[in-house]
Amino acid sequence: MGRLLNKAVPAVLLSLVVLTGLYLSLQVYLSGQSLAAFSLVAFLGVAVYVYTASRAYNYRYLFPGLVAVLLFVILPIAINFSIGFTNYSSKHILSFDRATAYFLDQTYTVEGNTLAFTLHPDGTAYRIRLEAEDGSVFQTPPLTLQEKPIEVSAKPVVAGDAPLADAADTRTLIKNLKALKLVSIHLPDGTVVSASGLREFAPVRKQYIKAADGSLVDQQDGSVLRPDMEAGFYKNSAGEAMQPGFTTSVGFAHYVRIFSDRALSEPLAQIFIWTVVFAGLTVLFAFSIGVVLAVLMGWEALTGRGLYRILLFIPYAVPGFISILVFKGLFNENSGEINLVLSHLFGISPNWFTDPFLAKVMLLVVNTWLGFPYMMLLCMGLIKAIPADLYEASAIAGAGPLTNFFKITLPLIAKPMTPLLISAFAFNFNNFVIVALLTGGRPDFLGTKIPAGTTDVLVSYTYRIAFEDSGQDFGLASALSTVIFLMVVLLSLVNMRISKTNTGESA
Repeated sequence: MGRLLNKAVPAVLLSLVVLTGLYLSLQVYLSGQSLAAFSLVAFLGVAVYVYTASRAYNYRYLFPGLVAVLLFVILPIAINFSIGFTNYSSKHILSFDRATAYFLDQTYTVEGNTLAFTLHPDGTAYRIRLEAEDGSVFQTPPLTLQEKPIEVSAKPVVAGDAPLADAADTRTLIKNLKALKLVSIHLPDGTVVSASGLREFAPVRKQYIKAADGSLVDQQDGSVLRPDMEAGFYKNSAGEAMQPGFTTSVGFAHYVRIFSDRALSEPLAQIFIWTVVFAGLTVLFAFSIGVVLAVLMGWEALTGRGLYRILLFIPYAVPGFISILVFKGLFNENSGEINLVLSHLFGISPNWFTDPFLAKVMLLVVNTWLGFPYMMLLCMGLIKAIPADLYEASAIAGAGPLTNFFKITLPLIAKPMTPLLISAFAFNFNNFVIVALLTGGRPDFLGTKIPAGTTDVLVSYTYRIAFEDSGQDFGLASALSTVIFLMVVLLSLVNMRISKTNTGESA
């Protein structure tokens, strides 16, 4: 009985999961996302196979991890890569079908044949009373006025109908006017009317109708809108783009623009050089300070080594964004403590945030402060692994501390530290946080069409293109982020290669 129960419980749980997944797939399909629905069904099929087939037994433990990698690593990369081949931006955020539907939903008020209306409370709802110029009177059923489209039919008022409550005052009309304009009332003769003012309803008509060739004909003035699939806009006869635009494929246009458009390539080249310099100098300074402090912390004659270690570890223990914001206050050009001290001692007050060179120096100083404790901890561990016999033999030979450092300590920790230094370089290559919080990439270059700062690194420059530029060019930002991704992949491959080489040599 117990064995049968042990087999039945997993089967029931798997059935419930599959049924839930199929239900969700159906809902996704009904919402119009057919590709996502089919992908979910395919995923369920693979999951059932993995957890029921004996051949796939070894993959049961790997399957959750593989799914996580697919969803949180591969899928975002694929989506970002695909966006890089489109004109997706704040001006082209809708699909072609949705942009077309937007135009087809537009209406305009037909002049003449207006109906006076009054609004009458009915409990928590309202009734709308319409009176035509020929004396015909219509009224709607009770309506709950909300700021969303409502369609309702009105019936003629006849003798014997229950009288309506007193009409609402002007203040109530003004309060509900926005919701009233979203109400479409169908009259018995087929006419559709909506609010055209504070006291009247008027017939409405669709602004555009779709022609056989796919163009949109304006019923009000007879003009024609034609879709431009390259530009991603409907354009009128004068060639003017009509908002909203729609997303369309642009092929490799963004990648070509990255390397050919001077307005983009010139600041991009300078930002790339600064990114490499920033990452390289940060690693160099942090490692240099870290290894020197690690050697000092290993000096047994140093009094209070434990306290020094704690104090030097504090920058690594404090959350980075807090330290960055503290330094932003310290470097404040008007009231920061650093400028106050410099002004008192030397009579100078540097423009840390407006001078490009000083802004870069400030970034390097703060980033080195944040990075040296990590390097110090790594070096302390590696130094402890160096045999003490080497230092004893060096002391017998009469070598001093500098000789020991350059001939013994540094060479022995250089190889195991190399992959870590490359990893630190790759991290700082994409160090968005410090740039965004400390300088925001500024001061900006002058005369550029796209905002670009002298302290921007590639990732912060991409962020500004995607979210701060007036056009919010997500397609261009995705293409640029793909290029950055390939650079980081190359660094990772170099890191793996060096790590493998060092491991082989050690073996």
